[in-house]
Amino acid sequence: MHKTFRALSRLSFSLIFLLCACTSHVKAPVDSRNKTPSAEKQASYSQTNGSIPSAEKNRDFHLVVKGDTLYSIAWRYGYDYRDVARWNDISTSYVIYPGQFIRLKADPEKVKLSKSATVSSKKGKPSVSKKASPPKKTTSKTNTGKTLKQGRKSITKVKWHWPTTGKLVKLNTPTSKKGVDISGKAGQKITAAADGDVVYSGSGLLGYGKLIIIKHNDTFLSAYAHNEKLHAGEGDKVKAGQKIATMGLGNKGRPILHFEIRKNGTPVNPLQHLPRKNS
Repeated sequence: MHKTFRALSRLSFSLIFLLCACTSHVKAPVDSRNKTPSAEKQASYSQTNGSIPSAEKNRDFHLVVKGDTLYSIAWRYGYDYRDVARWNDISTSYVIYPGQFIRLKADPEKVKLSKSATVSSKKGKPSVSKKASPPKKTTSKTNTGKTLKQGRKSITKVKWHWPTTGKLVKLNTPTSKKGVDISGKAGQKITAAADGDVVYSGSGLLGYGKLIIIKHNDTFLSAYAHNEKLHAGEGDKVKAGQKIATMGLGNKGRPILHFEIRKNGTPVNPLQHLPRKNS
């Protein structure tokens, strides 16, 4: 009996030893927590109004990249730069920054607030007695009319010149439909079509190549596309006839200048503004 008990004890001890030995050789599972997952790509932006616009996908916003100006963004989407500035509460200095979202239409919430404020102000407007009305001005209608006409002329009047010499050609491209294309030789001189300030000089607009945009006044802008070299930079003041670039190759691979004039952000036919003779 005593011997049997001793034998069973030895057997139990042997089994326990074997189990411990087996488990010591089993490898623990690899911990994957030390592997850093790849970071999600997020657009860099500078918020000025609210959170990141979810509507960016449907072209309600433009993400500013290096080289963009308010003028080039407005030009790209066919808007008046003043409207774009107003929609984004941008001051008249028109300074924007890479990573900033630019709204391409009026904020509907602000439009609603503006309309409701207008309606409420009309409702609360006190009635004015006819007796309390201010006396009429004695200024003659003729003089007033002349003053208004002179004021409008000073704002919109621009003396245009041909930006280069050459023949007009017709190209079937989306860009060509917004202006005129003038053929010439590679390296040919391109000049400012009127006095103004260079508000864009670069190659960030698809379909325009190396481009210069000149602001002539609050109404008119002009653009010179497909240049070989740019000789005027942003902020430069230029005079009509001053060299601003040299002719390069257009989208069809031939030497050409694409020229546009925009009035309040809308493309107009340059031939309606340029002198009759291309000289």
